[in-house]
Amino acid sequence: MAEPDYAEDDNPELIRPQKLVNPVKTSRNHQDLHRELLMNQKRGLAPQNKPELQKVMEKRKRDQVIKQKEEEAQKKKSDLEIELLKRQQKLEQLELEKQKLQEEQENAPEFVKVKGNLRRTGQEAAQES
Repeated sequence: MAEPDYAEDDNPELIRPQKLVNPVKTSRNHQDLHRELLMNQKRGLAPQNKPELQKVMEKRKRDQVIKQKEEEAQKKKSDLEIELLKRQQKLEQLELEKQKLQEEQENAPEFVKVKGNLRRTGQEAAQES
């Protein structure tokens, strides 16, 4: 940052700006806390309780690492595992289709069921003769 022009002049008529006092840093509690933190840092002692933000950031980082490991493990699947997964998905789709057909047949009106039975008996009679 550039220095102001009046800093070079030694004109006694000018009023020199003074740094504003930070009331937080001048408070006795803040000074004691800062001194205690410095001493603990020199001794190698960490504060007992981590700030909440730091805890959240560490948890996010751990979750991200776990997610990356899972993705890498998934990418390293063998051809056999991939083929088995495909077959499993096909079987699940077939089961879902069968369930849908059964539900449709159960929910069908009575006359549709009777008509289907008549057709089957008619076809069976034709095959026997």
